[in-house]
Amino acid sequence: MTKRQTHDWRDALPQVRGRIGFDQPMAPYTWFRVGGPAEVLFRPADLDDLIAFLAELPPEIPVTTIGVGSNLLVRDGGVPGVVIRLTGPFATIEPCQGSITAGAGALDLTVAKVAMEEGIAGLEFLSGIPGTIGGALRMNAGAFGSEMKDVTTSAEALDRTGQLHIFSLDDLGFSYRHSALDDSWIFLAATLKGRPGKEANIAAKMEEIRAGREEAQPTRARTGGSTFANPPGHSAWKLVDAAGCRGLTMGGAQISEKHCNFLLNLGDATAADIEDLGEEVRRRVMDASGIELRWEIQRIGVRKEP
Repeated sequence: MTKRQTHDWRDALPQVRGRIGFDQPMAPYTWFRVGGPAEVLFRPADLDDLIAFLAELPPEIPVTTIGVGSNLLVRDGGVPGVVIRLTGPFATIEPCQGSITAGAGALDLTVAKVAMEEGIAGLEFLSGIPGTIGGALRMNAGAFGSEMKDVTTSAEALDRTGQLHIFSLDDLGFSYRHSALDDSWIFLAATLKGRPGKEANIAAKMEEIRAGREEAQPTRARTGGSTFANPPGHSAWKLVDAAGCRGLTMGGAQISEKHCNFLLNLGDATAADIEDLGEEVRRRVMDASGIELRWEIQRIGVRKEP
């Protein structure tokens, strides 16, 4: 009996118009370029396709949603259940009267560029966040003095059964790098409010952000962005540096020498190398300062048995 034949639940998946793949490698879909396969990878054709799929999918099957994998570590043992990747129809961007309504699959940078072209200021910080609007909503992403809670007026999401819900800002329960929405729910879109501005001034601010990232961060490396959230009153990178972890390596993974709140895949790292190095850094920071660092990178899947 083949591995494919042992998974009866996969033989009974709902009919879809999008694309479904079995045992799909996840490494190509993450910036780290590591990780095991998804049991099922589903790329819905549109919203109706996604709603119908969720409505018919047995409730015991776990569902994980991803965007472009910029702040994601997939463990080497792969991801059980269904991984849903939102692209194409979920990446729409619609400006209207000083606001932008953006799909969860829209790139943060592209949203910032559209806002600039429409003369909408206040969304420039999105150009400094690698990822999509869905991920930014999930973690109340922020950079350069602003975060999603400062600009979000409403958001749409599907629950695990495919029911559509609309949330106000208060409903979303944003706090530092966190939203209160259940992890099993799928963000679909958000309306972001800006303010009137001149395109030239907005462009200059975005260029300032781009240059700042280039100077301070390893933007051309295989990385997952900021590894740890800043503890109250502290900068994570300073704690990591003070604990002597700048440049620390484990297997094919390294703490960036340029910005030590970034984990790097030097080329042949496993997900275990990266995660274990992060845990070693957390241990050393705790020993040195008594402060516990919290992962900002989302880690999914199961560890591979040695």
